[in-house]
Amino acid sequence: MPGRYLLDTNVVIAIFAGELPATEALGLAEEVFLPSIVLGELLFGALKSSRSADNVSRISDFTQASVVLPCDAATAYEYAVIKSQLQAKGQPIPENDIWVAAIARQFGLVLASRDEHFAHINHLQIENW
Repeated sequence: MPGRYLLDTNVVIAIFAGELPATEALGLAEEVFLPSIVLGELLFGALKSSRSADNVSRISDFTQASVVLPCDAATAYEYAVIKSQLQAKGQPIPENDIWVAAIARQFGLVLASRDEHFAHINHLQIENW
């Protein structure tokens, strides 16, 4: 299980909730990365919550302990390839998840997620935390 992981939003939420499978996997990970897209989703959720200041602070603390990976031209290329393949299969997935998968493929990271639709993406390593 040790390795280099990119965390999806649902996994970060599980970590925040103290769910054992996610926290144990996090403890075994060699390196952990956070896509900028996931950071945006987390912050959006935090700002909508009734405890926004606490939640933003918690996300900020988690972000400082992780490497946040942005999108660049190489990410955009991976995005385009993935979206084209999904469209050809007739299996669309949420746009943000295509960007997350593109970052995972770009950097050769295992995507830690609980979303089954990532299985439709070619050449993407996935683990369910």
